[in-house]
Amino acid sequence: MYIIFRCDCGRAIYTRKGVSKKKCPCGKTINVKTRRIISKTDDLKTASQIVRELQEEKYGGLRFTTADKI
Repeated sequence: MYIIFRCDCGRAIYTRKGVSKKKCPCGKTINVKTRRIISKTDDLKTASQIVRELQEEKYGGLRFTTADKI
């Protein structure tokens, strides 16, 4: 099972159930047990998709492109 939560910086993160600490890309180490759980899922791909959707909801739809198209 995977759980999805947010860091203090706002980034959505997923981790396996039972993990006590997780490091966010912002550099902060998060105590998972004290976080409010946004969602739970059994599948890794579903957890990844939920995190992607939460990130797009907060920061907008980010699309990567090449420099020649700008």
